[in-house]
Amino acid sequence: MSYGLTPSHTNVQVNRRYKHFDWLYARLVERFPVISVPHLPEKQATGRFEEDFISKRRKGLIWWMNHMTSHPVLAHCHVFQHFLTCGPDEKAWKLGKRKAERDDLVGANFFLTISPPEVPLDLQEVESKVEGFRSFTKRMDENIIVVNNSITEFARKQMTGFKKEYQKVGQSFRVLSQAFELDQQAYSAGLNKALAYTGETYETIGEYFAEQPRHDLDPISDLLDIYRGHLANFPDIVDVQKGALTKVKDCPQEESALHQRCNIISCATLAEIQHFHRTRVRDFRAQMQHHLQQQISFFQKITAKLEDALQRYDEQ
Repeated sequence: MSYGLTPSHTNVQVNRRYKHFDWLYARLVERFPVISVPHLPEKQATGRFEEDFISKRRKGLIWWMNHMTSHPVLAHCHVFQHFLTCGPDEKAWKLGKRKAERDDLVGANFFLTISPPEVPLDLQEVESKVEGFRSFTKRMDENIIVVNNSITEFARKQMTGFKKEYQKVGQSFRVLSQAFELDQQAYSAGLNKALAYTGETYETIGEYFAEQPRHDLDPISDLLDIYRGHLANFPDIVDVQKGALTKVKDCPQEESALHQRCNIISCATLAEIQHFHRTRVRDFRAQMQHHLQQQISFFQKITAKLEDALQRYDEQ
């Protein structure tokens, strides 16, 4: 299966398979030691129907691309641009692939590409900010698990329990209307039809509940998936900065050179932390707005259905 990508700056679609995403991810992780490269959605299905898995992975890749294209460094690096813009020419693809795999500015050498501000950072202040961020990510990670478990259970109840109970009530109303039909009086016909329609309405509402999670709860789960990946990345990123700071403290005789290197690493780390927070606020605000809009539309649809059923009792 291939995925069509159309960059806004070229408007030319390219097609990529999952293995191409996997290759790109490996290159980016190798090249940028203090940048949180979002994790790719899982490669293989784990107990899901194939159609559900394919749909979830596609949505996961959309989130992945959104995070890639909004990152000020990742979006503009050569390997990502090659991934986005190289056409069907196999020779051109392999040439760009080899260039990326032979890149010398990977890992620790990446810091050679960074020009820090003229005024160095206060390393004590940096240490305090990084430790504060470490505590933040730990707390966020714990609560993401709680939220994900809660919405997963709520979705399960809607798709099974809520649907079943609404349909059970609906069927009971329809059975009652069938019993009433044994009375052949003309004035009873309107009630019988209205009662039967109420039963159908409840059964339909049960279906609404079963379908609703994919509109409002599943998107939150998809968002949490990509942030779980980011949160898993940050301990290693923070450790890089902490290791540099420890060397400055342990080797005062080499303080000047080490301080300069630590300053570069600290600038990069704080920039990544700031980008993470800005993106987090953007994503969670937009997703919660979407969730509430979907909830409002959902209950408006139910209200309209119930109002329609109510009007049937005024019909003779």
